[in-house]
Amino acid sequence: MNHPAHWTLSHVSARHARTRPGRPAVICEERRTTYAELHRAGNQVAHALRAAGVGVGSRVAYLGRECEHYYLTILACAKAGAVIVPVNWRLTPAEVEHILTDAGAELLFVDEEFRATADEVLGSEGLQGLRAVVRLDGTGADGRPDRGAGLRAWCAQAPDTDLAPPTGPDDAVLQIYTSGTTGLPKGVVLAHRTFFTLPQATLDTGADPDEGIDWRQDDVSLISLPGFGIAGIGWFLHGFCAGATNVVMPMYSAQEAVRLIEREKVTITFVAPAMLQMMLDERGVSARTFASMRKIAYGAAPISEGLLHRSLQIFGCQLAQIYASTEAGSVAVCLPPSAHRVGSVLLRAAGRACPGNEIKVIDRDGQILAPGEIGQVCIRTPAHMLGYHNRPQATAETLVEGWLHMGDAGYLDEDGYLFLCDRINDTIIVAGQNIYPAEVEKQLSEHPAVADAAVVGVPDARWGEAVHAAVVLRPGSRASPRQLLLFLRGRIADYKIPVAYHLLEALPRNPSGKILRRAVREQLRERGSAPAGAAHTPATTATAAAAAASAPASAGRS
Repeated sequence: MNHPAHWTLSHVSARHARTRPGRPAVICEERRTTYAELHRAGNQVAHALRAAGVGVGSRVAYLGRECEHYYLTILACAKAGAVIVPVNWRLTPAEVEHILTDAGAELLFVDEEFRATADEVLGSEGLQGLRAVVRLDGTGADGRPDRGAGLRAWCAQAPDTDLAPPTGPDDAVLQIYTSGTTGLPKGVVLAHRTFFTLPQATLDTGADPDEGIDWRQDDVSLISLPGFGIAGIGWFLHGFCAGATNVVMPMYSAQEAVRLIEREKVTITFVAPAMLQMMLDERGVSARTFASMRKIAYGAAPISEGLLHRSLQIFGCQLAQIYASTEAGSVAVCLPPSAHRVGSVLLRAAGRACPGNEIKVIDRDGQILAPGEIGQVCIRTPAHMLGYHNRPQATAETLVEGWLHMGDAGYLDEDGYLFLCDRINDTIIVAGQNIYPAEVEKQLSEHPAVADAAVVGVPDARWGEAVHAAVVLRPGSRASPRQLLLFLRGRIADYKIPVAYHLLEALPRNPSGKILRRAVREQLRERGSAPAGAAHTPATTATAAAAAASAPASAGRS
C-alpha cells in the first residue's frame, strides 16, 4: 500500500525544526532539548553513522535508559535509513548477546550504566559484524560525568546539514524484541507509517478524538514506560509526530511522576493501572496536583472500580484503556472515556476497534464467530508490523492476509466491544511486564534437582498477576524455594523469576505431552496458591515493584 511520502520520522523532524524550532521536544532530568536542536543533532549523528559504514537497513542497537540521547539516536537512524534496535537494559548479558546477534547489529550505542554488560558480550563470535561501539557518556570540561559527552565527541566532526531521505513510509525504522510462547525473542520490525496511521484515520473517519487516544501539538506528554518496548517508544513517537513536548523519566517512580506532572503541567500520559495506584497513594496529592491533566491512557490490565472511582475524583480527567501488541505497532483497541463509569459492565471490556482498525474473533478453522462466542482475537490495522526479523514462517503464522492473530481468547458483544477471556499463548503479565513461561521453565529445568516445571500467572491484587512455579523434583533430590530462586538469578532477568514455588508430585499434561497450564493454575487455586515454602524475600518484592516501574506492554501484551 502506498502511503504519503511525508509519513517518515525524518520528514517530521525537519518540519518541526522549521515550524516550532523553540518548542521543547524532550525534557529529561532538567535538560531541555528543542525541536530545532534535536533535528540538528539528529542530522549530525546520521552523518556520523554513514561515515561509520552504517547504511540503509543496517541495524543499530541501543543499550541504555530513556533520555534525549536515546530519541536522538532513533531520529539519526531514521535519517540515515538504518533501523534502531532498543535493547531491554534489564536483561542478562546472555539475553543481550542473543538480541544483538539475531539482529545482526552493526553498531551499538551504550550508556555508562550498562557498559559492563556490553563489555561482557562484545567478544561473542556472533557479533563479528559489529562495526563500532559508541559510549554515550563521558567527562565534561569541568571533570564531572557528562551524559552525552561521548556521543557528542564521536560525531563532533560530522556536519549537521539535512540528509536526502533514503527511505519511505513503508520502510523499516524500528525493531523491538518480544518473545513468543517458545520463549525465543523475535524482532518485530515496524515501519515509519506505524506512527501516522491512527491520527490520520481519526481525521479521515471524523471520529471524536476525545473518545480515543489522541496527541495534540500543545500537549505535554509524560513518558513513564521504558523505551525498549512499544508502549514507551510508541507513546513518544506518536507525541513527537504531533509536535508535543515529551517529559521523559529514565526510571519510573510515583513520587517523581507526581512532581513532574505538577511542575511541567503534563496533559497526557500512558501507564499501567498499578502505576496509577502508586501515584494516588503518594502523600499530599489532591485534585489540584493533577489540574493540568486532560487524559490518562492505561493498559496491561482492566481498571478496578475502586481505582476508577479514586482516579476520576483525584486525577479529574478522561481515562482510556488501550489493548494492542508490539506486532500491532500502535493502539488497536480502545475503551473510550465515556465507558469509564462506576458500575458500567463495559469496564470489563478491552474496548472497540480504533479508527481504521477492525476486529474479528475466529474458531480453530478460521471461521468468524458470532457475538458472544469465544475464539481467537484477530486485529487488522494499517499500523501492523512488517514482520519478524528473518522469521518468515513465524510472520506467516501471526500475520495472515493482513490480520494479526493476537494469541488471546475473547469475544465481541453486539456493539463491537471486545471482551478478553484468557491468553492463548499463556503470557503472564505482571504490572504490564510480559513474562513467557517457556523461557522460565527452560532455566528451571537445568537445575539438577528439577525433573519437571510449569510456570503460570496467579491473580495478584496489586500487580495483576504474580509468577508462580510448579516444580516436580527428581526422586531422591531436594531443593528449597530459596535455592531455586538463587539458581535463576543471573540466568534470566530478575522480573521473570517466580516469587513462589509449589512442589508437586506430577504436572498435568495432555496426550501429546504439553503442559496444561490452565490445570496447573486450577490446582494452585484449589491449594489457595499457598506454595510449599514461598520465596517471598525482600528481593522478590523489589522485583515486583521494578516490574511495575518498567512495564512495556502497550496493553494486553507486547
